[in-house]
Amino acid sequence: MTAPIPVKVHYHKKDRELELTYAEGESYRLSVEYLRVFSPSAEVRGHGRDTATLQVGKKHVGLQNITQAGRYALKLHFDDGHDSGLYSWDYLYALIRDREANWADYLKRLEEAGASREPLGIEIKQL
Repeated sequence: MTAPIPVKVHYHKKDRELELTYAEGESYRLSVEYLRVFSPSAEVRGHGRDTATLQVGKKHVGLQNITQAGRYALKLHFDDGHDSGLYSWDYLYALIRDREANWADYLKRLEEAGASREPLGIEIKQL
């Protein structure tokens, strides 16, 4: 798959959503939580579905920074300290395309694990 390259990337901090706008005028907003739990990093994905680590407690995660990696990807720096994995244009477009199925599967895996999107304990953010 060769995905289109966004002409604009904008982080809506208050809504915690990353907006990708494409040349044809279509625009998509992905929650930072969704991007975090589907990080392409080996830390999250492992080396296949059987070795993936279920991400829990990420409901309120935000972004600290976004950097471009060459002409093919973005590196997202999350405020929970996670910043490994490159979000290629193809991967981001697949996340857009498969968002509903991905999210339903994630919620199902959380339920099966008896886990939650809510963070455990008191969240402390550095100012």
